[in-house]
Amino acid sequence: MTEQLNRVEINPFLEEDLGSGDITAAIIPEAMTAEAEVITREDMVLCGRAWFDAVFKSLDVGVNINWLAAEGEAVGKDTVLCKLNGSARGLLTGERTALNLLQTLSATATVARQYADVVFGTGCKVLDTRKTIPGLRNAQKYAVACGGCYNHRIGLYDGVLIKENHIIAAGSIAQAIRSARELSSVPVEVEVESMQEFLEAVEAKPDRIMLDNFSLEDMAAAVKLNSGAIELEASGNIGLDNIRAIAQTGVDFISIGALTKHVRAVDLSMRIKLVH
Repeated sequence: MTEQLNRVEINPFLEEDLGSGDITAAIIPEAMTAEAEVITREDMVLCGRAWFDAVFKSLDVGVNINWLAAEGEAVGKDTVLCKLNGSARGLLTGERTALNLLQTLSATATVARQYADVVFGTGCKVLDTRKTIPGLRNAQKYAVACGGCYNHRIGLYDGVLIKENHIIAAGSIAQAIRSARELSSVPVEVEVESMQEFLEAVEAKPDRIMLDNFSLEDMAAAVKLNSGAIELEASGNIGLDNIRAIAQTGVDFISIGALTKHVRAVDLSMRIKLVH
């Protein structure tokens, strides 16, 4: 996201911390200005500059932020990411919210880059899921793309994903797919858990079939039987240790919930120096 976020988009993040006002920052003289720099304490992929900027601009339009690393850039431990100057109160008040967003989105992008690097050259695309941090769905999906992976559907409204309970309720895989086609023109995907279900799904012709917890042998067999007719996506118990082998079976996509739900925030610190 290269465009600046507006105040309405960033306010919910500020309000949960700011509430009725920053009592601690009020001890600082209103006219005092300060300089600051943000440093990463570990290797990372930078992501979330727009959110970081929006926090401080919402508090003080006069704050200046000079970024020393690009969005999506891999940077090493102890790198200075940016330098700021402006109202001391504004910098102190916005510090935690801005860092929370930056460290979370950078963590998501960093994990995504790790997965993208492991499957590089296979032709397989790594997808995220809807297993995102509440309130950060769009931001985390942006971060996934920033890290080099791809987005699955954004929510329940822009794609059909038929799972076991949907199939049970609809009566069969074929009926579930037929009903989905009648209701909407969005892409239709169906999840299958066995080769028998896979063959039923192929016959019903969805746009994509998700192979849930298939063995490598069954994935390879499904790819061969499918002959490229329908997009195939692997899912379930996939990590950095086995994802390349799965990609090499020939599946088109691999979806990984861990891209967004297992992130550990990057260790960032903000050093402030009062000017006057």
